[in-house]
Amino acid sequence: MIIREFIDKHFRHFNAATLKDAAQGYVKHLQSGGKMMVTVAGAMSTGELGLSLAEMIRRDKVHAITCTGANLEEDLYNLIAHEHYVRIPHYRDLTPQDEADLARRGLPRVTDTCIPEEQAMLRLKPVLLERWKAAAAQNRRMFPHEFMYDALRAGELKPHYQIDPKDSWMVAAAEKNIPIFVPGWEDSTLGNGFAAYVVQNVLPNATFMKSGLEYMIELVQWYKNTSKKSSIGFFQIGGGIAGDFPICVVPLIQIDLEQEVPFWGYFCQISDSTTSYGSYSGAVPNEKITWCKLGIDTPKFIIESDAAIVAPLLFAYILGW
Repeated sequence: MIIREFIDKHFRHFNAATLKDAAQGYVKHLQSGGKMMVTVAGAMSTGELGLSLAEMIRRDKVHAITCTGANLEEDLYNLIAHEHYVRIPHYRDLTPQDEADLARRGLPRVTDTCIPEEQAMLRLKPVLLERWKAAAAQNRRMFPHEFMYDALRAGELKPHYQIDPKDSWMVAAAEKNIPIFVPGWEDSTLGNGFAAYVVQNVLPNATFMKSGLEYMIELVQWYKNTSKKSSIGFFQIGGGIAGDFPICVVPLIQIDLEQEVPFWGYFCQISDSTTSYGSYSGAVPNEKITWCKLGIDTPKFIIESDAAIVAPLLFAYILGW
């Protein structure tokens, strides 16, 4: 039995039924000519979301991505350092001393997985630093993800690949050249490193690196142009800035620019945040109607579960696996 058949037969109630409804709504949205924005929060790249998200990108099921700076870089870390990752199955039992020992070994922990600093961060930074230096010298302004796209397309990282590149969503995104929006990129390991290089005068300034505000301006143009031909859906994995940043583009255009654009044509959020009207991540989708982010008739789904479980299942359904 393929995954789609299994879900159709067994996922009948509660969050399971919502997962099925959301997957069917996603398929319907695409079949009607719609486009889809996927937003990625948390540590989903270290959770190897690329195993399913990359194929979604390659098969035109995803047309734009908004993600945190951490997810942007951590997909590349996994690509070039996977064999050196250390899994900690019993991470809940670690003592403060155990955590300090991991830090001493250069193994920062993400739940049950430790990213190897030497093989991941320290291998990627020099490749990007050379590009940053060249851009600064030429006064050539680019977004953070564009430097990464450039490194992937140049093939400089290929000698270091430790997974099949078909399982990297960044490789797939670079090949398809889909737009990526990265709010708050400075809140990432590479963003911190970039700031340090400027402070140390290794880089002359930070002005050649395009900012979050410029990402928003780029998003405005993308949404306006794309929505002229297609309804745009919004598939949100987790909460925080990765979700809040892009969904604000509709009220920005409608209220601040006083221009007509359609609401998002589909909305789904996977979240394990407790439902709460006082938090963004825990707010029910209907609250977004009051902020002019969603319309009354927008199909809305919220799956209250672990995204590491739900997202691969839902993507597999959409892909017909």
